[in-house]
Amino acid sequence: MQKPSSKSLIIIAFIAIYLIWGSTYLLNKISVTELPPLFLAAIRFFVASLLIFGIAKALKFNLKITKKQLLNSTFVGFLFLVYGNGVFVWALKYIDSGFGALLASTQPLFVLLLMRLIDKKKMRPKSLVGVGLGIIGMYLLVSQKELVTNEETLLGIFMIFTCVLSWSYGSVFVSKADVPKNYFVSTGYQMLIASIMLAAASLSLGETWSSPLTWSPKVQLTMLALITFGSIVAFTAFNYLLKQVSTEKVSTSAYVNPIVAMLLGWYVLDETLSTQSIVAAAVLLTGVYFITTRKKRGV
Repeated sequence: MQKPSSKSLIIIAFIAIYLIWGSTYLLNKISVTELPPLFLAAIRFFVASLLIFGIAKALKFNLKITKKQLLNSTFVGFLFLVYGNGVFVWALKYIDSGFGALLASTQPLFVLLLMRLIDKKKMRPKSLVGVGLGIIGMYLLVSQKELVTNEETLLGIFMIFTCVLSWSYGSVFVSKADVPKNYFVSTGYQMLIASIMLAAASLSLGETWSSPLTWSPKVQLTMLALITFGSIVAFTAFNYLLKQVSTEKVSTSAYVNPIVAMLLGWYVLDETLSTQSIVAAAVLLTGVYFITTRKKRGV
């Protein structure tokens, strides 16, 4: 039985990854119109890691890390933040934020398939139905004529699917990996390491770096929101949930994130969704529902 305080923390953490992460698609889309994607991600995670370590130090958390934990944090930081997030932000240059969120909603499908391959877990009949619906939904999404004729859009779609695969494998890996026990500290190390890798990649690719003082007020605000809420609050909640509940349940954020992203993209950026995209979203999210629901009770 979970203690009431633990249950409350789990509920708050789920709200964070549902709503805050749903808004980050819009925030990243706004930021990437002005800033190079890898530079954007490097600055975001570096500043967030410094703030996290400052708060952790003030709260007298243990910041020590073993060699194995450092190696695992480096690997996870790459999967989640360097590839899973950095490349995803780059892909948003070519597709709408709401559409990107729909593609990302395939994560539970990838998690299920990876757990089948890695842990040899048998698929339940409901999961098989979910996989089938997920494949149909993905096909409906990417087979639209206006997308097929646009090479840049197809590239963005392909890269997002590789990002989802990276994030999914990271989720399966970190649920069992030896990382710092304090979720806040673990998040800080992952972000610090990822920011260094992202900065190196940004410089090697010749991205233009600029001072935050030269950014537009709109981008300054979106970056502030990405750092405080998207990075510190939501990612810490994500790491916490991966150790408290099943990986499949954590991936249920795929229900809510696309809806939040689509509504914000429509309201703020006047993004439009085709009828086929809406139908694909319904099929895809139904598949996600079948994959992640269980008969057993519990958190």
